[in-house]
Amino acid sequence: MRALPVRRLATTTLCTALLLGTAGPALASVGDDPRDPARTATSAPAAPDPMAQVQQLINIEGVLKAVSELLTDVLKAPGNKLSPEDIKKHTEALKKALEAAAKPPAKGATETVPMTTTGVAARADKAPLDPKADAVAALQKAVDALLKAATAGDIKAVAAQVPTVLTGVVNFLVASVAGGGLPAPSQPGLPKLPAEGPGKRPELPKTPALPKSPGV
Repeated sequence: MRALPVRRLATTTLCTALLLGTAGPALASVGDDPRDPARTATSAPAAPDPMAQVQQLINIEGVLKAVSELLTDVLKAPGNKLSPEDIKKHTEALKKALEAAAKPPAKGATETVPMTTTGVAARADKAPLDPKADAVAALQKAVDALLKAATAGDIKAVAAQVPTVLTGVVNFLVASVAGGGLPAPSQPGLPKLPAEGPGKRPELPKTPALPKSPGV
């Protein structure tokens, strides 16, 4: 029964604050206490959505499948030249896969700034980086160049472009894992990924310093 006087005291204090015109500061203080439940609920990070994470894996798989099939067909084709039908097939498959991979994160996942033609200007204003969008754009450019070379049957151009496509795939994979909301790796010996937020680089193992030559 001791709660009643306390409740009355709180009501009296609130009424006094309203009369003195200090209700604003009084109400603003609510939630300042770190133990306040409302503040704790809003500041706690949202739990990851398992289905959103699974969808990211599906998108990654789609890109890997489309790119690997293109590379296989180009390298096996006589003179590295693909038929118009094959070019159309791969173009459509790659477009579908890369568009799915470039979609904004699902609700509840870490959001990033979409890359546009004004991306450089946005970064000048200290906007967060979007490595995944950059990786998708670079991979799209690389596969477009490979498709062009395969259309013409340009063996030299194909040979020069294949490593670029492979590097683009690796960049896409790392960017997707590092900033795509997937679980961080737990296996010992692997580099640590950023805990949160896009635009942060994973901690790679430090390269040991080379011994100095005698007399240097």
